[in-house]
Amino acid sequence: MDAKKQNTGAVINSRETDAAPSAPVVNADRARSASAEELKLLLYDPREEILLALLENPKLEDAHVTTLLGRADLTANVIVTVAGNAKWHARESIRLALARHPRTPKRIALSALRQLFLFDLARLSLLPSAPADVRRAAEEMILGRAPHLPVGEKLTLARRGPARVAGALLAEGHPQAIKLALDNAFLTESQVLKVLATPGVHERVVAAIAQHRKWSHMYSVRVALIRNASAPAQHVLAILPDLTLRDLKDLAGLESLAPHVRKYIEKELRRRSEKAENRAQR
Repeated sequence: MDAKKQNTGAVINSRETDAAPSAPVVNADRARSASAEELKLLLYDPREEILLALLENPKLEDAHVTTLLGRADLTANVIVTVAGNAKWHARESIRLALARHPRTPKRIALSALRQLFLFDLARLSLLPSAPADVRRAAEEMILGRAPHLPVGEKLTLARRGPARVAGALLAEGHPQAIKLALDNAFLTESQVLKVLATPGVHERVVAAIAQHRKWSHMYSVRVALIRNASAPAQHVLAILPDLTLRDLKDLAGLESLAPHVRKYIEKELRRRSEKAENRAQR
């Protein structure tokens, strides 16, 4: 029994060692001259002075610094030191790691963001682990570049960009981007509603939303389609019977409602009124 317990303990200890490598016990001077193999372990040292010394080691490479910045427990001092080194700040992978780290000072994160490539900005904006204000800033930067992007890049962003970007590209109305944006897994109901409320949005965008297998079945989207003058008549007629009486009355009171839609709504209201009267007479 004791032997079994010893064996079990050995296995557990082995697994723990594999999962979390232990850094050798060294001082700052040793960290500055550590070998490439030692560096891999020292990247996990909990002491700030050791990590700062490592950043002075000439054998430190991009991959080492990126791994280091993957640690959520890094101090701001270590992060600022990395950012202040022109060699490291010139590397795209390190700029991305700096921008996404929750302890990176905001001024450094925004500076790194401004130098990121387009699709790294998109990746960052979708990372739940990145600070919310940094993700939003990344989206703003993409939106600022979007009108001037080549069609191919717009299509890629429409397919897998963040919700606000997909919504903006949907509103642009590029025929190929419409379907990609509507099928984007990150697109939200609020963005679709925003597009439908955009003045002058192209009728092909409205028609695509009205016919889409997902969005056309959402009640709030259906109401927004009724409000939009470009909604196809056949879809308006199909939607009206499913709206609540209260929403129909509210829609009928809108001054901006298209005349033909108002007639459809009034007809639907009469139909329901007559149906209610017939039911009451029975």
